[in-house]
Order: sequence, then C-alpha cells, then structure tokens
Amino acid sequence: MHIRLTALLLIIFCFPSKLRADEWKLIWQDEFEGKSLNYQQWETEVNAFGGGNQELQIYTDRPQNVRVEDGHLVLEAHRDNAGIAGTVREYSSGRIRSKHRGDWKYGRFEIRAKLPAGQGLWPAIWMLPTDEKYGTWASSGEIDIMEFKGQEPKTVLGTLHYGGQWPNNAYSGDKIELKQGSFTEDFHTFAIEWEEGVIRWYVDGKLYQTQTKWHSAGAEFPAPFDQRFHLVMNLSVGGQFVGNPNAETQFPAQFVVDYVRVYQKP
Repeated sequence: MHIRLTALLLIIFCFPSKLRADEWKLIWQDEFEGKSLNYQQWETEVNAFGGGNQELQIYTDRPQNVRVEDGHLVLEAHRDNAGIAGTVREYSSGRIRSKHRGDWKYGRFEIRAKLPAGQGLWPAIWMLPTDEKYGTWASSGEIDIMEFKGQEPKTVLGTLHYGGQWPNNAYSGDKIELKQGSFTEDFHTFAIEWEEGVIRWYVDGKLYQTQTKWHSAGAEFPAPFDQRFHLVMNLSVGGQFVGNPNAETQFPAQFVVDYVRVYQKP
C-alpha cells in the first residue's frame, strides 16, 4: 500500500496538467497533417486594416503567408510591399480564424507553437465573440490565450478585454517568464480553461493566472464571457503594442503551430 501511494503521489506531482486535462473530452482538433489548410475548420482572413493597433502588415491568403507544411501551420511575415485591391503595405503576413467553423461556449483550448524572435513581431492566439451579443469591442469580450513581443523572447502574456465599447473598455491580465530558454527556440504549449465565471491560463501545463472578475456594459457577470467565441491566430508586424521592426528584425519570420485541440467537459 505504501509503495502504491508513493507512486500515485509522484504521478500527481510530476504530471498535474496531464491529470487535469483528462477531465476534459477532446471535441475538435487540427494537427495540420495535410497538404493545405482545412477550410472546413479555418478561414484565411485577407485585409489591410492594421488591426486597430496601427499595425504595418497586410494579411493575405498567399502560400508564402499562410500554409501547412511538415505537419505544421506556418504563418509567415515578409517585407515585400504586397498589395491587395490597390492597397500596398511594406509587410505581409497571415491570419486565420475558426468563426462559424469552430465556435464554443466554455472549454479547454490548447495550442502548441513556436514563436518568432525580433523587434516588432507580434504573434497571438486569441478568441473573439462570434455573435457580439453585448455590442462591439470590447463589450462582448476578447480572450487572449497568448500574446508575445518578439523583442522579449522569454515572456508571454494572457489578457481579458471587456467592459464597454471602445474607448470605455477595460482589461486585466498577467504574464509568465521562462527561467531557461525562450519561446523562440522550441515549441511550447499554451492553454486556457474557460468555465462559467473563471478562466485559467497555462504554459507547458503550469498554471500562471486565474481570473474570476470582469464586467460588461451589456449584461451582468459572467457576461461577456458566457457566449460563443471562436479562435484567431495571426502574426502581426509593428503597431502600438510591440513597436515597429528595426534593422535587426529578420524577415521572413515564422509563427509555427504544431496543433490546436479543443476540449469540453462531458
């Protein structure tokens, strides 16, 4: 009995995220094993609007910006003066979303990815409301699973946006810093667990943030995080959050995703 108990305690201590993940049932996934993006699960966004943050890129559906190869999704930024419908921008990149292909209320969302290094590079894994029931941004919310500044290779952030419509919006969040290595050297797993009234953030199975307080001008708590959301993944270039690239920023730059897995409780 003592040996069995000791073994069980070792398993719990060494693999807490595995045991916790087993509480959830896998309902949706993309391992990016095909030759092209699965358009039954994803939509490639094409725009040159700057994302509301004065970003410098134009998002295209060209294979040099969005492709699947060697079992990975590659979102790749170039400095190539690409143009769409008469609009030309210095940088091009890729952005995809699961809207109307994968929309969920609550769940565990797990993404394994490798991030690009360099001033002005801004990869993100995030969620937006599919229906905007409580109004435009940020009344209906935004969940940032992972944001990264290419000039800070050891740190990622997790953030919630909520409150009223811009400019009466609010946000709260935290960050985690690696003690060894960086997020640009190897793949890491980013996850949230989103349940009624609580959202938890993990990196490589380590819980680093729990949020239980937010608000919306459109309804009472737990609004706005009580509606359907969809996934967004993109690699932005420049803008207010990260600043613009400098002479040391290397292009092309890649945001590489190994898999996306969505779980819900039975």
